Amino acid sequence: MGKTTGFIEFDRDIPTKRNINERVRDYLEVEETLSKEKAVEQSARCMDCGVPFCHSGCPLGNIIPEFNDAVYQKNWELAYEILASTNNFPEFTGRICPAPCESSCVLAINKPAVAIEAIERFIIEKAYEKGYVKANPPEVRTGKTVTIIGSGPAGLAAASQLNKAGHSVTVFERADAIGGLLRYGIPDFKLEKKIIDRRLKTMKAEGITFKTNANVGVNVRAKDLIEDFDAVLLCGGSTVPRDLNIKGRELKGVHFAMEFLSQQNKRNAHKTLKNDHAGRSYQQGEILATDKKVVVIGGGDTGSDCVGTSNRHKAESVTQIELMPMPPQERAENTPWPNWPMMLRTSSSHEEGCERTWSILTKEFVGNEKGELTGVKLVDIAWKVENGKMGFEEDPSTERIIPCDLALLAMGFLHPERAEMLEELGVVLDERGNIQAQNYQTQNPKVFAAGDMRRGQSLVVWAISEGREAAREIDLHLMGESNLEAKSVSKLNTQRLTFA
Repeated sequence: MGKTTGFIEFDRDIPTKRNINERVRDYLEVEETLSKEKAVEQSARCMDCGVPFCHSGCPLGNIIPEFNDAVYQKNWELAYEILASTNNFPEFTGRICPAPCESSCVLAINKPAVAIEAIERFIIEKAYEKGYVKANPPEVRTGKTVTIIGSGPAGLAAASQLNKAGHSVTVFERADAIGGLLRYGIPDFKLEKKIIDRRLKTMKAEGITFKTNANVGVNVRAKDLIEDFDAVLLCGGSTVPRDLNIKGRELKGVHFAMEFLSQQNKRNAHKTLKNDHAGRSYQQGEILATDKKVVVIGGGDTGSDCVGTSNRHKAESVTQIELMPMPPQERAENTPWPNWPMMLRTSSSHEEGCERTWSILTKEFVGNEKGELTGVKLVDIAWKVENGKMGFEEDPSTERIIPCDLALLAMGFLHPERAEMLEELGVVLDERGNIQAQNYQTQNPKVFAAGDMRRGQSLVVWAISEGREAAREIDLHLMGESNLEAKSVSKLNTQRLTFA
């Protein structure tokens, strides 16, 4: 490596965040990109560790030590080439990935990990600045056609790879804009939508066709796609939210988190709120947290996004409750290095103001005679393990009702929507309700599946990985061979030889 003593000389330094009082007044990105000087310094912390566990920690198999070394050498173009060889969209993962690679960093055994995510974001932003990111359409077309249903990170990654292989790719999206979860799920203060549009401009120039307001199974016949295309890839995501079927669920003021978040993204884009991101009409009209007592049910990233959005709406108060116990402040003993650690995580939204509580069971939504939500009945629970299984007991003495005007359900997603489309395409669901696929191929040999639709709710970085792997399988199916990169190959670290 370029600086063999860098991990001793320099401390971890992550990107600065905009001042809280400033950022809660808008929806611009909270985190800033590293400066050139800091990026070089942080890349110097990457050790010549021999066995880079960060490779296995990254679902994409990113070649991290090599692009760190290129940054240290200030060879921005080489750094971009290395990063882009395994990751189609570093501008997304450099902003919204929880960085499992950092949890597997060898330096993280006894020191703060290398700031890999921040360096990744620096590389891609420098690449755009220098003009390294440009349309590169294939020189030869294969004559094969592929359609992709869903334009989230899995669908976009697959489209990019299949187009690179020379196939003609058409992406169908039921919403009014391309991006899926990136567009209408993730708040702008984490990912401004101009970042998506910037990438889409390049993909369109490379020859990929995008069709919006195209809801397969509704206004587009699934059978027509089977007849018109040589292969179909399902990347519709895991979009059925986990519900909370308790007394008072029907009250006005109880909403799924994604309804709340997608509405705000539409406002930011100056679009009408007539229909949601799936083209369905909003059942309860506009959802705003302004001057309301907000309770977010669910302690994950989606819940955190609801907290940040509620703060920007100027909610009177925001409380986030979680059924599970509070995680430890440091890495738990049952998730030792290099595993993804079980530990408490505090987001930028939490920093802006929020009361967080754990081991809380939601018993009932309480309302008035008008059918409006006025409170939530909660009770503390105690977790215990019996016969190897986690369970809990309620503490009746703690039962109480807290004031609440807006309850947001952010408890995760169950499976894809079981629409007629899936029946028409002849695919089978597994026991969890996801699409059953072996090597990404379903029971219908022309139909493939990837991303959350296949593996269940997961990370954006996993969706990109799934899209890339599915693209390779489709290429093999169509051509009998493939030159597309395979994750298994990149994890063998053969790129060390290429970029030496």
